[in-house]
Amino acid sequence: MKVLTAADVRRTVSMPAAIDAVREGFLELAAGNFVLPARQIFGDGTVLVMSAYHSPTGTAVVKKIGINLSQVPAIRATVIWTGGGEQLVADGTSITTLRTGAVVGVATDLLAPPDATRLTLIGTGAQAADQVRAVLAVRRIATTTIAGRNERRATELAKTLATEFPIVTFTPTTSIDDAIATPDIICCATSSTTPLFTADALPQNVHVNAIGAFRPTMRELPRDLLATADLVMVDQREAALEESGEIIDALAKGALKESDLLELGTALTTKPNPTGRTVFKSVGVGCQDWSIARALANSDD
Repeated sequence: MKVLTAADVRRTVSMPAAIDAVREGFLELAAGNFVLPARQIFGDGTVLVMSAYHSPTGTAVVKKIGINLSQVPAIRATVIWTGGGEQLVADGTSITTLRTGAVVGVATDLLAPPDATRLTLIGTGAQAADQVRAVLAVRRIATTTIAGRNERRATELAKTLATEFPIVTFTPTTSIDDAIATPDIICCATSSTTPLFTADALPQNVHVNAIGAFRPTMRELPRDLLATADLVMVDQREAALEESGEIIDALAKGALKESDLLELGTALTTKPNPTGRTVFKSVGVGCQDWSIARALANSDD
């Protein structure tokens, strides 16, 4: 049995490699090659269990997640991967942030303007840095604004990322309105229960990723953005309908129809050609964890 720490995960799978792995995972999902049971939720959402079974290879992954939004990191998880007589147990917290960043990289590569140079990140929690790493892996970003309620945390994150990406200018701020006025790409990674901004505060041409709200009671995106966006993409329609507060609200109010939701796997097989405002909403699905765990299991390290 292979046991991997968070440091092992990071050393073994880079963000570009994670993006490639997750992209392949969603192509496999679109091909119908996964069995994805509904996420099990316990303790009013404080404990989650996710699983995925890949039929062609007979491999499977199970992830147990504990969530406490009052601590950092808010998510603590363990991943178990089995296949071919081999078993891998790995730090699931690092896998979760890595695969969540990776899926944003896949979506951004599909929907964001090819010449995008300006990024805004809203949120300074455990998921935040991998959102930036993923976008920088697929676009030549020159400037990144980091918006957070806590000025110290925004400044610390900006300094950390500036060391990692010295050719990018990082600017911390506590003003979301200022941060969203001019970017080409926005990443939302917060635990907000109310929308972070209004649609009329955004540029006319912008791609927005939202990964923070994973319960029906949580919302990062405003209803008017979902109603007016040229394209709204989700990781998986079924998961979004069960867990995304923004999507559930927009459907209930008639701002969206289920048929308006484009699945990521479908977009990878028939690439869209969007203009104007685009949105990617992710709540996370088991094939992402499987993709990273398979990369770890197949590594020579």
